[in-house]
Amino acid sequence: MTVVYLLIPAFLLLASVFGLPLLRYAWLSFHADSVLTGLQPIANDGANWLRLMHDQRYWQDLIQTLRFAFASVGFELLLGLAIALLLHQPMRKRGLIRSAALIPWALPTTVMALGWRWIFNTPYGPIDQFTSLSGISLNILGNPSFAWIALVYADVWKTTPFVALILLAGLQSIPNDLYEACTLEGASSFTCFRKITLPLLKPYLGLAMTFRLAQAFGVFDLVQVMTGGGPASSTESLALYAYWNALRFLDFGYSATIMIASFVLLSTIVAFGWWLMILLNQRGSMAVTE
Repeated sequence: MTVVYLLIPAFLLLASVFGLPLLRYAWLSFHADSVLTGLQPIANDGANWLRLMHDQRYWQDLIQTLRFAFASVGFELLLGLAIALLLHQPMRKRGLIRSAALIPWALPTTVMALGWRWIFNTPYGPIDQFTSLSGISLNILGNPSFAWIALVYADVWKTTPFVALILLAGLQSIPNDLYEACTLEGASSFTCFRKITLPLLKPYLGLAMTFRLAQAFGVFDLVQVMTGGGPASSTESLALYAYWNALRFLDFGYSATIMIASFVLLSTIVAFGWWLMILLNQRGSMAVTE
């Protein structure tokens, strides 16, 4: 019970920081503030939610956000696992190498996005300068087919070290005795990886996937700096769409509706991730025991 009492201040802080704004957004989604006249809020009888259901731009942004999130998180899990396995190996100056691997993650997202926007710039960026030698101009950030791939590439470059750090912690928690016993049984390195490493690493994979899906689903600064949602809204995310409605069109009620709908969907994804993590943890323990 002492631990519960100690958690009460933290819970109250989280409730005030996150809970009160969510209640405010939920209230705004059913009321429209008159920005021009300053009149009292007028009940809209759920008109914002009806508008959301028929808003093609919202559904387009939802698909684009999910595409970005699943693509970036998928690559980050694969590359993060490979990097974690590499950093887990004994080597000289391993601590220095591990610290250097975290530099992309430590950089502010805005600074990193500005750098990648210059790299993909047309015609002065290094990529376009290189391809122009062959008479080809990719115009990556100006092409809807390439722009979202550039966003995924930049996001993977920045946040893969975060995934690798979580998986590296998981690798260090696996006892070496299991690998020694597996080797004595005549199993190959790949068999030990498949029978020991992956089952015991599944909870950490689920944890990394949950965190990264939550972050990628709410992506804003990366898109705003690199593409601004363009070209032709092909890279616009839900967070950016809510931002435009609130600060450009001053439609705070509909912006709050977008955020509440996104929060509900994100909560569902996170809850599924936690359920999957618990399930994988149980199966992983059973697989190693057998």
